[in-house]
Amino acid sequence: MKIALGADHGGYELKEEINKYLKENGYEVKDFGTFSAESCDYPDYSLKVAEAVANKEFEFGILICGTGIGIGIAANKVPGIRAALCSDTFSAHATREHNDANILTMGQRVVGAGLAIDIVKTFLETKFEGDRHIKRINKITEIEKKYNK
Repeated sequence: MKIALGADHGGYELKEEINKYLKENGYEVKDFGTFSAESCDYPDYSLKVAEAVANKEFEFGILICGTGIGIGIAANKVPGIRAALCSDTFSAHATREHNDANILTMGQRVVGAGLAIDIVKTFLETKFEGDRHIKRINKITEIEKKYNK
């Protein structure tokens, strides 16, 4: 499985922990940066990861900033992206199963490394349930089409 990974300075340290976990567990990872804790702008990294996922170069993306909020807002501006902020494993499971989320966002200042790894594992291992949820995903796509002309 191919994973696109990105963070700003507020998520750099957690990104490094997740990158290590993913590689140790056989995932193919591309780190889109940032590559230090020096101040930078989260939309830059969010866009790189979101475009790579939307273009189907990667199956999933993981984005991290201080809270996980800003980086997710930016990712969700890219058509085809369903980025979900998760701070617990229940949400990670539900967003994959029901929303077919393709990008996980987290906040380094919100979750510790141990919980973050559990969230990543849950997100990547949970399958989209399909069924009744497909019509809802299609409605999201229609909203995108309406406003992204």
